[in-house]
Amino acid sequence: MHLARKRQGHGIAIIEVRAKPGHKTRGLLVAGNLVLECALGKGGINTFKREGDGATPLAAMRLLYGYRRGDRGSLPPSRLPLRPVRRLDGWCDAPHDANYNRPVPLPFSASHEKMWRDDNLYDVCIVMDWNIATRKRGCGSAIFFHLAKPGYTPTEGCIALKRADMARLLPHLSSRTMIRVMR
Repeated sequence: MHLARKRQGHGIAIIEVRAKPGHKTRGLLVAGNLVLECALGKGGINTFKREGDGATPLAAMRLLYGYRRGDRGSLPPSRLPLRPVRRLDGWCDAPHDANYNRPVPLPFSASHEKMWRDDNLYDVCIVMDWNIATRKRGCGSAIFFHLAKPGYTPTEGCIALKRADMARLLPHLSSRTMIRVMR
């Protein structure tokens, strides 16, 4: 298996993610010489991502920016723009709304994700360029790189790491980092 070890002066350039052999909802994330376990979507990896299918898209996705909770322990700084998440931050996942796959202020009448969560999943939540730059309704929303649940239980289509592993990666991530989900 070819492992991407490409690094550049601005952090990690390429992160590769593949399903762990025999586990469609657990993956291996390769960043430079580091290999980490991660959670994938409950629908496994899918070429034809659709809203609500629970699949992680088979795609190359640039890291755009992120959110972090400052009230739940310290995390190292990152070259990636990270802003504090607020209680009134949401993300629209309603395909027929004009704000589909965009951040929205809460309260919000259409279907949405709450970015300020009671669990720890979005204590670090990085927005990946899935269906954002060229947005198509119904092709999937809120595909994030965030923290994993205990035991790496499946996500709704996101890629998730345990907190300690995300803390190791944060200083090396930038808006030039690309995550390639592969088979």
